[in-house]
Amino acid sequence: MAAHLITGAGSGIGAVLAERLAERGDELWLLARDARRAAELRERFPGARTLVGDLGDPAKLSWAFGHQLPPVELDSLLHVAGVVELGQVGELPVKAWQEQLNVNLVAPAELTRLLLPSLRLVKGHVVFVNSGAGLHAHAEWSAYAASKHGLRALADSLRQEEHANGVRVTSVYPGRTATAMQVKVHQQEGKAYDADRWIDPESVAKAVLAALDASRDAEITDITVRPGR
Repeated sequence: MAAHLITGAGSGIGAVLAERLAERGDELWLLARDARRAAELRERFPGARTLVGDLGDPAKLSWAFGHQLPPVELDSLLHVAGVVELGQVGELPVKAWQEQLNVNLVAPAELTRLLLPSLRLVKGHVVFVNSGAGLHAHAEWSAYAASKHGLRALADSLRQEEHANGVRVTSVYPGRTATAMQVKVHQQEGKAYDADRWIDPESVAKAVLAALDASRDAEITDITVRPGR
């Protein structure tokens, strides 16, 4: 039975991944920002274990984990959580930059650092659910795209550093996906939202699972998923 730690399991892609891995009978560890959210996740995913840590304050993750019992062995660390705040460079406040960089980049780096010993023990897998914005930046997407471009660099460096330890690293770059985040993006853009136009979270989850299930002779490094409609 494999053990997986997932961020962002409360909705969207993360929730689908948690459901599919639970169906396999795998062991789930779900990161929650506070105790109330942890209780909600345990109720939604019976049998899952939770860790409490606020991705918005990555400097405190080490302290938080020091008061809990993280997994000793971890087959995969799935970074799915993210936040977005659109705005022009000339108008976007520092707070918006800091929040997106913290949640989307610094917290994944710190979480990976803390859990690398558990991943190395079983030659595990780190998956970063990135974004099309991690490959191309557009107007009003500067802070989000910067955080996701940084996440790509983090993954590429980590892959080279951990290759000798047998830890595999994959980046997945979904296009617009029908999640709560996409609803927020449309609100910020002032556009009507139609979920049928965008990628189903299930499709992105399948791409992640394909990377996890690849045989040990192969490492799937980058997957781009685009809307097919």
